[in-house]
Amino acid sequence: MAKKSVKKSYKKSKDKKEEVKEDEENEGGLSLDDAFSDDDNVEYGKTKPRKIKKKRGIDEEELEEEIEEIERETGNGIDTEQEEVEIKASKPIGKIKKGDKIKVDSLNLEVDAHIVLIDHGTTKEMAIECFDSKTDRDYQVRYFLDNVESSIEFYELEEIIYNKKKIKRIEW
Repeated sequence: MAKKSVKKSYKKSKDKKEEVKEDEENEGGLSLDDAFSDDDNVEYGKTKPRKIKKKRGIDEEELEEEIEEIERETGNGIDTEQEEVEIKASKPIGKIKKGDKIKVDSLNLEVDAHIVLIDHGTTKEMAIECFDSKTDRDYQVRYFLDNVESSIEFYELEEIIYNKKKIKRIEW
């Protein structure tokens, strides 16, 4: 085991000396790179649900409604399931390119890029990055290449995270 070398200096205060450690070197362990080099299959836990403060005089029914509202806001509730989306296509989705127009419900968007998000081997998860020139907001239309009709989803960029939005109709 390597020796521990510690540099010490003394700092004078009014009536006494204080020992101050400046630097500790060589504690005999692994570096961070060595310690975490084999962690390719790390699974991270789910985030903890938001705590609800108990209010005086609130009944069980009101508490349930508050829980459901919070779950809807955070996307953890039962309302995150996408209903069937009506698709009106003027050309195959794979042919959409930069500069094309996409209409999602009442939004008129312009395509910025059409990219492969994740290649799963047997299929590819695709993303069409769009923006609204009027509001300067960014959006994504995501789908799986082998199952466009049932996998199409719509996301809006908020701060740094794309949040899923419910849509009824999409056309290009």
